[in-house]
Amino acid sequence: MKRSVHILVVVAALVLAACREMPRYFAGERTLARAGGRELKLDDVRSAVPESLSGDDSAAFLRVYIDRWVRKQLKLEEAEELFSSSEADIDRMVEEYRQALLVRRLDQHYVDREIDTLFTQEEIASYYNAHKADFRSDRTLVKGRIVQFQEGARQSRKLKELLGASTETADRDLADLCAKNGFTLTDCRDKWVDFSEFLSYLPILRSQNYDASLASRAVQEMRDSRSHYYYRITEVRRPGETIPLELLRPTIRRILFNQRQGEIIRRHEQELYDRAVEARRVRIFVESQPGESQTEINE
Repeated sequence: MKRSVHILVVVAALVLAACREMPRYFAGERTLARAGGRELKLDDVRSAVPESLSGDDSAAFLRVYIDRWVRKQLKLEEAEELFSSSEADIDRMVEEYRQALLVRRLDQHYVDREIDTLFTQEEIASYYNAHKADFRSDRTLVKGRIVQFQEGARQSRKLKELLGASTETADRDLADLCAKNGFTLTDCRDKWVDFSEFLSYLPILRSQNYDASLASRAVQEMRDSRSHYYYRITEVRRPGETIPLELLRPTIRRILFNQRQGEIIRRHEQELYDRAVEARRVRIFVESQPGESQTEINE
């Protein structure tokens, strides 16, 4: 069947371009375009036009809007002709999507009204301890410190001694010594970092493997042409080992949130069902199995 298409774009845009006041510009039921068996009225466009536009800018906006509207109507018309045989399937999908949106909105209403987003450290730790097998690292993680100082500095022996100590006093003395002499102290003991990130503070060679340094908890050293480096790795988690809890707190919070969300939704589904059964607002027919009675709930 040959498709007949009529498009009418009125000259109203050019006439109205001279108008400077928006209320008069969009007054009336004037038809701006006709395509695919549908009409575009001025009233249909009013809400789409930015309030700041007037005159030539408004006319230009209107032309673009009409052009897009016409193209859309032509495509819709052709789609309806080509896929008329599958119209029932499209209507079914649209209805399923509408129902899904409504149910999701209802679920979100319950969740927003009741969800508690606070999680205690005990709840997080309890989940972590119960699911350690699910949290395996795929890379090497370390904690430690690095001191960078000028080659030949007379404080080098003291730096090594303080870096190797494990007391609060030694930590303070090391920080003070570095601050007074302009040495660079990189402290990664309060957070786990990728081993590759830790090595980035050292003068490493890309072609060399430094995994052997992971076995030692003593102070180790490196040099380049300008500086001397002391470093000490205090903790290591290798690939396949459990990821430290402190790295997983945000993840576990999301997991616990999703669990609470699911519990709220399931509880309200059950309450809704139970109320409907009690009020006899549903009727369910179930084919009885041998030895079982048929379930019937009258409307």
